[in-house]
Amino acid sequence: MINKVILVGRLTKDPEIRYTAQNVPVVSFTIAVSRPFVNQTSGEREADFIPVVLWRKQAENVKRFLTKGALAGVEGRIQTRTYEGVDGQKRYVTEVLADNVYFLESKGNQEGDSSFPKTPEMNQQVSNKKNDDDDYSYNNNVSFTDDDVPF
Repeated sequence: MINKVILVGRLTKDPEIRYTAQNVPVVSFTIAVSRPFVNQTSGEREADFIPVVLWRKQAENVKRFLTKGALAGVEGRIQTRTYEGVDGQKRYVTEVLADNVYFLESKGNQEGDSSFPKTPEMNQQVSNKKNDDDDYSYNNNVSFTDDDVPF
């Protein structure tokens, strides 16, 4: 069976860190992920708010470096757990148990600026135009027959 989740979105509030009885850090936060369509009734783009849990050293890093509004990528799996509430009722929680969290913008850009970090490499324009010097000559030495192709 496959249980794999990849999300990109913004934190809805600062991450909250706790420690287990064995002093293992665990951080939880909610990530807002925009839906790829517009609501036909309101004309607005909606979002899903997905709870995320992360353990150990990465939990400490998330608490240290991410804040409300930060753009983050989350890779992990769906987990459903149950617990008994203070009222004695059984509660169900579905959340993403993260394996990796990626910081997708610099700390300076987290203050409402939705663009990626402003580095010289990222500001370079990507062009589909072929340069005159770009003759792909490195591929000229490759030869193969029909027997080499797997299909």
